[in-house]
Amino acid sequence: MQDDISGWSEWHHNFSKIEEISSPSELHGLLTGIICVTQAPTSDEWQQILATLEIPALEEQVLNLLADEAEDISHALSDDELDYLPLLPDDEHVLADRVQALADWCAGVVLGFGLASGHIRPDEVEWIEHLQDVAAVEFEESDDDEEGEASYQELYEFVRLIPVSLSLGRKKVEIAETPLLKKLQPQLKRAASTDASSVVEMFTPHRPS
Repeated sequence: MQDDISGWSEWHHNFSKIEEISSPSELHGLLTGIICVTQAPTSDEWQQILATLEIPALEEQVLNLLADEAEDISHALSDDELDYLPLLPDDEHVLADRVQALADWCAGVVLGFGLASGHIRPDEVEWIEHLQDVAAVEFEESDDDEEGEASYQELYEFVRLIPVSLSLGRKKVEIAETPLLKKLQPQLKRAASTDASSVVEMFTPHRPS
């Protein structure tokens, strides 16, 4: 299955029960958003990032999975082949689940980018807004047809290379130099009531309740 080839099955097994994230796709988006700004974090650095986001500690082999994926994402974002791919369930899954996973991924990218960066370049505002729009997409039963499938594919192709644009021309910094590991202590879904709240709120997509 494509899920096994893409790594979705492994990620779903390891990350789907983490209550602090909506789905493995959101976590993959979070990684991607961070790596638009930073060098690929090591396993130890991922442990620190998770602690900052108040996500319970993970086993060493699972942290290694994050570190390996971070390296792959870093390479894909800098590759002229433009072959970066979001981690999403394959087309054997119902359309509603795939749409939700894409929305989760977009939300993760926006939040990871914001938490790692704390600022955006003028030309990036529109890209962030596009991701926020898709993060807020709501699936309706009437969308479950060929037209809905086509719309999903268009959205997917539209947003999947936005991280490449966000990464392009940016000098990557060490993760220790980012707001993520400077004791801002943000919540994954909601900005904490700290001086950092305005930064995080800027990058928090408006999600359907």
